[in-house]
Amino acid sequence: MNVFLTGITGLLGSEVARQLLERGYKIRALVRTPENVKLHHPDIEYVQGDILDVTVLEEQMQGMDYVIHAAAIVSFAPKDRNRMYKTNVEGTANVVNACLSAGIKKLGYVSSIAAFGRPPLSEMKKADRVEIDEEQKWIASETNSHYAITKYLGECEVWRGAAEGLKMVIVNPSIILGESDWEMSSTRLFKYVYDEKPFYPEGFLNFTDVRDVASALIRLLESDTQEERFCISAGMVSYKEFFDRIADRFGKKKPWFRVSAGMMGAIWRLEALKSFLTGAAPLITKETAKTAQLKILQKNGKIRETLGFEFRTLDETLDRVCTFLESKELKKA
Repeated sequence: MNVFLTGITGLLGSEVARQLLERGYKIRALVRTPENVKLHHPDIEYVQGDILDVTVLEEQMQGMDYVIHAAAIVSFAPKDRNRMYKTNVEGTANVVNACLSAGIKKLGYVSSIAAFGRPPLSEMKKADRVEIDEEQKWIASETNSHYAITKYLGECEVWRGAAEGLKMVIVNPSIILGESDWEMSSTRLFKYVYDEKPFYPEGFLNFTDVRDVASALIRLLESDTQEERFCISAGMVSYKEFFDRIADRFGKKKPWFRVSAGMMGAIWRLEALKSFLTGAAPLITKETAKTAQLKILQKNGKIRETLGFEFRTLDETLDRVCTFLESKELKKA
């Protein structure tokens, strides 16, 4: 079987590729910058291109059985907003159109838990915690980031493809934890603790292992399931506990200063100034500050029931990822 894959240089895309190879698939991977390729295998064919280039997509999907669309821009920085809308919405529309043109058997789309949307802040503050699953209806509210909006609109394009005859399935992962470079995606949270930063927010995060997301996606692609979306989240943990567990594994001092909701405003402004001066992406933005204090449980019952799926525990994931990151750091020394 042949799979056309976007996003292979990312945390999830690279793991998807590894698991596809283990299952005997041949991969044609679209990459914008071939020099960023780290995974080399005789059953991976790299083609240079961009999901904004319709012609390239239509040409390179010929002869493919499945498509997995994992490429996206994840950012909460205002400077990335226009590019994010182009890639996450227009790019996804292009992928869908190319799938229809090439007669692809099935599309696996990597969305985000953010695409479920969140109720207004005033409503969420009334409850001790809010529970969200695949039945959550999108509501325009101040708690939805621009990233969330782009992923929701990207999903709309995939559903439009389904209406035009494309078989598809969507996965909606929470924060994905896995082995990567210090400055990539969620690995920055590990770096934050490794550098012994003192602050932690009051709120909670939902997490999942990159290996579980890739496994669930591929199994859904191979199944008869279609026109469904699935929350891929192993559980919820407070930022304090999450940071403490990472600090224990690194042998580092734990964050000790709790940041209240009132203080978050000052912190995101400082991060914005630092980003402006250095060009580095801010760890906390105005958008993420709004939701860092909330307790939102993202329920995973549907994927468990559909596939009999079991998630790795947080301790299993942290053991593996922290060992990997620490070994990379030791090699530098």
